[in-house]
Amino acid sequence: MSNSILIKEVQVVNEGKISTNDIYIKNGRIEKIAPNIDIKADREIAGNGKHCMPGVIDDQVHFREPGLTHKSDLYTEPRAAVAGGTTSFMEMPNTVPNTLTQELLEDKYQIAAKKSLANYSFFMGASNDNVEEVLKTNEKNVCGVKIFMGSSTGNMLVDNRTTLENLFSKVPLLIATHCEDESTIRANNAAFKEKYGDSATAEMHPIIRNVEGCYLSSSMAVELAKKHNTRLHVLHISTAKELDLFRNDIPLAEKRITAEVCVHHLHFNSKDYAKLGNQIKCNPAIKDRKHQKALFPALLDNRLDIIATDHAPHTWEEKSKHYFQAPGGVPTVQHSLNMMLGFYHKGMISLERIVEKMCHAPAICFKVKERGYVREGYWADLVLVDVDKKWKVTKKNIHYKCGWSPFENKFLKGKISHTIVSGHLAYENGQFNEDKKGERLLFDK
Repeated sequence: MSNSILIKEVQVVNEGKISTNDIYIKNGRIEKIAPNIDIKADREIAGNGKHCMPGVIDDQVHFREPGLTHKSDLYTEPRAAVAGGTTSFMEMPNTVPNTLTQELLEDKYQIAAKKSLANYSFFMGASNDNVEEVLKTNEKNVCGVKIFMGSSTGNMLVDNRTTLENLFSKVPLLIATHCEDESTIRANNAAFKEKYGDSATAEMHPIIRNVEGCYLSSSMAVELAKKHNTRLHVLHISTAKELDLFRNDIPLAEKRITAEVCVHHLHFNSKDYAKLGNQIKCNPAIKDRKHQKALFPALLDNRLDIIATDHAPHTWEEKSKHYFQAPGGVPTVQHSLNMMLGFYHKGMISLERIVEKMCHAPAICFKVKERGYVREGYWADLVLVDVDKKWKVTKKNIHYKCGWSPFENKFLKGKISHTIVSGHLAYENGQFNEDKKGERLLFDK
């Protein structure tokens, strides 16, 4: 492992501007940023017209360990993340067993410390009967508490109003919510099963898991948060109707209620089910074009604060089942930055705003300590990318354990050449260096 790295003449995308600089990294941290640094380093990297960004912080992934490691695990998915420019992740508690005790939460941290190439944090899970255990969570080294206000996957549904009042009124940590109204979904599911049976297809998914189901749940979460002054973060917003629940008239650091949008809801719409079917079946569902088109303006005007993935892999065999049996979830963490670069090349978003929404905003929202920016003294989580270079997604370069992607055989524009994680050059031109694992994220709370 190199203790020092010097990146020469690179276009640094950071804090709303792009500037040509050298970056000197020593002992895991950015020691100096300047136009011309004349210091001998263990390793020198030529910028060669590339852009350097802070590493992406993905605040919502499902890496499936423990208990579901036939799909993915805490070795394979962090590698895929790093290959795609994501240096830090926050992982969800619907593993097996569900992360509902402090002991089970700590078990995941111990696994990641041994296996994860990326920096990591794990959400504590909430259920109907573990409030006291949730209250033991240390906000300095745990990203937050996750509540499934709709049973997306696993058995963690919390839709009892009394339980929710209890959690929202007592938990001092950030509460992240999956918002879909369970009674709406169950009623729609039963009706479609009765009417269509084995002829049902993924194109019915956004009708079953519909706009009203999303709004009923997310509006309840916002109502509870306002009532109790809870620090609420609503995950994966997918509908135009939900957007007015969120403010854009105050700075992100002052918001008590924030919202996230996922790359697949920005990229796909309901017409894509005809070609991709269960590959893009996810919860909440990818909706029609009207909703897709509404999300981008809300992202740019700051009603939606963060871009994430909700990376949720399943095996090809599982995804190939009949619609009602196929699980929901899309693997995206390796290609999320590329997906956003696609919008950049269409003139829809600047590189500075991509960095703001994927790097700075998660750091602000979760109060991540000394990450998310290219700053002297901060941890060196950096990504070098040739934004104009085209490449093809193939089975050979997909790093997910599930081995497939909805982008397979597609050309993407923007090639990541280097990923530095906590000062360690973890990925370089298609090759991984696993001499050092990622660090546990800490929080300024």
